[in-house]
This record gives sequence, C-alpha cells and structure tokens, in this order.
Amino acid sequence: MGGKRRNRSRAVEFLSVLFGCMFVACSARAQSVNTISPDLRAKIDRIAAQVLQQTGVPSASVAVVQHGRLVYTHAYGLARLQPPKKATPDMRYSIGSISKQFTATALLLLEQEGKLSIDDPVGKYIPGLTRGGDVTIRQILSHTSGYQDYWPEDYVMTPMLKPETAQQIIDTWGKKPLDFEPGTQWQYSNTNFVIAGRIVEVVSGESLWQFLGEHVFHPLEMKSVWNSDERKLTDVDATPYYRHALGPLRVAPKEGLGWMYAAGELAMTAHDLALWDESLIARSILSPESYKKMFTEVKLKDGKGTDYGLGVGVRDVDGHRDIEHSGEVSGFVSDNEVLVDDGTAVAVLTNQDAIGAASMIGRLVLPLAADLPLKPAEQQALDIYRGLQKGTINRSLLAPNLSDYFTPEAIMDYQTSLASLGEPLSLRQVGEDLRGGMTFHSFTITYPDRRLRLTTYTYPDGQLEQYLIAPTQ
Repeated sequence: MGGKRRNRSRAVEFLSVLFGCMFVACSARAQSVNTISPDLRAKIDRIAAQVLQQTGVPSASVAVVQHGRLVYTHAYGLARLQPPKKATPDMRYSIGSISKQFTATALLLLEQEGKLSIDDPVGKYIPGLTRGGDVTIRQILSHTSGYQDYWPEDYVMTPMLKPETAQQIIDTWGKKPLDFEPGTQWQYSNTNFVIAGRIVEVVSGESLWQFLGEHVFHPLEMKSVWNSDERKLTDVDATPYYRHALGPLRVAPKEGLGWMYAAGELAMTAHDLALWDESLIARSILSPESYKKMFTEVKLKDGKGTDYGLGVGVRDVDGHRDIEHSGEVSGFVSDNEVLVDDGTAVAVLTNQDAIGAASMIGRLVLPLAADLPLKPAEQQALDIYRGLQKGTINRSLLAPNLSDYFTPEAIMDYQTSLASLGEPLSLRQVGEDLRGGMTFHSFTITYPDRRLRLTTYTYPDGQLEQYLIAPTQ
C-alpha cells in the first residue's frame, strides 16, 4: 500500500539527485553570527567554556535564536586534539537522535498529502512486524509502541561495526515480542524510528534522505547537512571522541553503514540546526494541525503523560513550552531546546559521547537567551547569596530564629567558603511545599564544577525562618 514511486518528470528526478549530491558532498558553509548584546555573549561564552572545562569535553558549537531569528553562533575548544585544531561554527557534528524529529516531519508531510494517517497501523506498510495491525504510526513516533530498542547502550557494540540494513534491524527487533502492550507505557526505542523511516520510503517511493532534502533541507537552506550513516564526517569537521573511565580521550569508532538510519543519521552545523529551529518557531514546513500533533504530549491509555510528542520531547520551563531533544551517537552528543511560543532556541553540539555537557550548556543558556525573569523567591535567594559572599546579610528579611543563626561566625564561614566561587551560572528553584505554616523552597545553585543545594522556609509575612546551603549529594 502506497509503495509505488510517484510519477515525476526527468527534471524533477534530476533536481532530486542534485539535492542529494549537494547535501552529501558539499562542505559546510555556515557563517559566524553575532548580533546579541555583549553582556549576553559574555554569559553564554562563560557557560560554554566552563562546562567544557568541568567535563573535559573537547569542544562545543552553540547557536542561539531570539525572536525567531538566528542571532549568535560560536564554537569553543578543540574540534581535533592531535594535531590541535580549534572548533569553528563552520564545522559539522553528528546530531544523533535529534534526527528523529526530521523523520517524524517526513511522515506528517506525507499525511498532509493524503498518503497515510499517523493513526494507521504500521503493518499496513511494513509486513511481518509483531502486532503490526495493532501498533500505530503515532505510537512509534511517540515511543509508546512496545518495540524493543536495538541500541540502548552508550557505546558501539562489536556487531555494530559491520554494515546492517534497516530491514535487518526490523527483522531482528521489530519481530520480537513487544516489551509492553501498545499505548500503556513510554519507553525510548530507536527501533521505532527505523520502522518510521522505512514507512517514509515505502509511501513516498524515494529514500528518506531524498525526501528530507527536497522538503526540508533545501527549502530551509540547510547547506551543511550530511548523512553520517552513509559516510563519516570529513577532516574539516569535528572529530568524535570517547574515553574509558577517567582515561585519555580517544578517537571514537564509526558505526557500520545502516545502523543510525532514520533514528540518528544526520550531521550538520549548529548554525543549520538553528535554521531548523527557526522553522519550528515559525511553523513554516508543516501545517498548523501537523505542528499541533507534533508538539502535543502523547498520553498513555491510563491518561498519564509521557513528556513526549512526535519525535520531540515536550517540557515546561517556568511556564514556557520547550520542544526539546538530545542526541548521541559514537563520539558526539547534542542538545536542542526550542521555546516555540517565545521565539527562542539554543542548539549545542559536542564531540564526546556518554557525557551531558551539551544539555548542561543548552539548559543554562536557554533562560538567558529567552530573558526569563527570576521568580521572586529566586531573586531574593540570589540577592542574599551575593550578600553572604561579601560577608553581609539584610537582617530585616530574617525571622528571629534565623537572625540568631547568622552569628558573626556563621557569616564568616559563609563568606570564606562561597566568595571564591564567584557568580553562579544559575540559581533556580526546583521545589516548593508547605510545612509548619511556612512555604518551603529548594534551589539548585550551579557552578561549572559543582552544585549547591539551598533550602529556605518563609512565613506568610515574608520573613525567612531558614536559609541553608550545602553541597548536593
């Protein structure tokens, strides 16, 4: 069903081949962008540089979107260690599972064309799948299908060094018993998106790579996009690294042909990933109804949320909708955060696997780029923190017990232990509760090399009964 190749003129066939050559063979041509304030740039640069220093990750490439437009790109650290080569915004990195939202977009485009429905059973297009008549396309795109993940590990297993086809992956993992009844659990599975990619090809009559080139990459002028499943990145791109425990960084092995496919095949510059983020904010590739489907959290049969839409995570950041996803393949980790209703996005690409530097940078930069104000409790907590770093405290804010607690000795200890840390990268509220007639707040204070936990109790009149800082465990 739907597997016949569409009738196309020779001219269209030629353009399809041309686009494929352009995206496979062309070198990256992203440009450096810097239209943000010096103050914001300094904060972003500090976060990225210090996270790299803390984690030991060789490099990061960062792109920022504000008000729906790309405003900043910058790269940090070394894209290659030997011989040393500085990272630049023109370099490509593999984006791993961020690729999944492109595969989901392809299926939604085919639905718009009337060629399928995302509520069709997957067995309509791929024969032989376990429960193929019961599992829907929506369920594979939302990781609620039950198909077992073929690659949950954070390293490349020996069998993955050899080539594999999508059909072989489907025959091995798509025909196993399901891990759970469809729609009853959420469990991340790369197998879902191998199935999804094959459905795109069966219905469209062309490769997933061709389809995305014509409908997404070319219209958005994403000129750096590279199919890293078919061939490794070039010498002008970032080099992938990994390490054993705390050992030295080593060049990461390349997965065999076919293993990443529709679940994680794409590589690009942070600049071009930000162009994609611009399209998510503008809703320019899909119809409004398709974006609604993509961005809406899928619910399980018992009504529980999954924090996941179609190929994207759906997260709340202080009341702002964040369409996000991270990605990991051998030697690379990425993070993409998009406040779609605020016009803000942060894309971060790094070149070491099995470590969360990309997400650390992305989630620290996002509220700064969106200019999200601190909550009143956060601002008060930060003001007191800064005062204690200088050896002072505003006692008018303190209830009698807390004022007694802050003896000269206590203030001296706070100052001597905190002053050398400098300004934190962030102070964010992570919990709120009621107890003893007061409001309890917990905060995380983030530095590149550590996190501190701050807890407070506040009376209804606003006075503080507690303000305690300790290392996180």
